[in-house]
Amino acid sequence: MATIRRAEERDIPDVLDLLVQVNMVHHNGRPDLFKGPATKYGAEELRAIFADDGRPVFVYDEGGRVLGYAFCVFQQHVGSQLMTDVKTLYIDDLCVNETQRGKHIGTALYRHALDFARQSGCYNVTLNVWSCNPSALRFYEKCGLVPQKIGMEKIL
Repeated sequence: MATIRRAEERDIPDVLDLLVQVNMVHHNGRPDLFKGPATKYGAEELRAIFADDGRPVFVYDEGGRVLGYAFCVFQQHVGSQLMTDVKTLYIDDLCVNETQRGKHIGTALYRHALDFARQSGCYNVTLNVWSCNPSALRFYEKCGLVPQKIGMEKIL
């Protein structure tokens, strides 16, 4: 039976494998920016993140195997002269094992993050998606997300 729960130390090996998969999607799309194969975090960093309530990580666990994750971060601009102080849940990273895609695991993780954000008093949920990852862009559009801002570049 599958469950979505907060990440625990025992999940580190599976999460590290998934982090490499995410890295390789970005490396293949933008080898000028992303090294590969690599991970965004090491095991010690993951231990600290998993313990941080300000940076909740959710895993899709099926029979003790992590098939996907959602790294989240609470954001708020308290005291800003410019921005309102709404509480946001930023999805820093969402990944489903490449062998399990198309089984609605990503949708389940996204909906779990939405429910968690609502329960946590958030105004919105935000994320970034690289333009070199069109399948992720299509997934997020199907989930109902719309562009909030657009990052642009000029390679020199």
